[in-house]
Amino acid sequence: MTGDHYFSSRPASLPQPRQVEFSVAGRDYTLDSAGGVFSADRLDPGTAVLLRKAELPTPETAGALLDLGCGFGPITCVLATHAPATTVWAVDVNERARELTAGNAARVGAAGRVRVAAPDDVPDDVTFTQLWSNPPIRVGKEELHTLLRRWLPRLAPDGVAWLVVARHLGGDSLHGWLTDQGWQVVRHASQKGYRVLRVTR
Repeated sequence: MTGDHYFSSRPASLPQPRQVEFSVAGRDYTLDSAGGVFSADRLDPGTAVLLRKAELPTPETAGALLDLGCGFGPITCVLATHAPATTVWAVDVNERARELTAGNAARVGAAGRVRVAAPDDVPDDVTFTQLWSNPPIRVGKEELHTLLRRWLPRLAPDGVAWLVVARHLGGDSLHGWLTDQGWQVVRHASQKGYRVLRVTR
């Protein structure tokens, strides 16, 4: 891939700051966004389905959670506000996305519980009770599989991963591939052409 993509490490485009408003489980969010990050102008429809249909963590949830491919941080901020006893790791290759997520975590009062990091900066000994991701399908199937092979094994033994994938972008084939890799996969929900997959060991 060439050019400026949301999965570029340092977007070359001008930031052009903006704000994105959305609601999840009765709570309203107003987060800062900018050009050069994933779904800069709105809450991505797949992310919206994921946050609406998956089982959000609760105040009793403990441990570390992972937002893989955090973008400007909508999933991170929802997880952090719903599960105040957790640490949320917000991971993205995009430097601008990480900066926005850090700012948005502070905006929702969760700066002390959110760890924003590039993929290689997450300590090897950290495991996750939950992994949440609207994975970057457009990087290509091979890179997507490499990404999931890297991060899914870092689930705790009783951990769960929540993934959302558009059906027309390979949601069903990803379900099959994950099953072939030995994961337990359930299509938890389908809405607006998206599959919400629940993945466990």
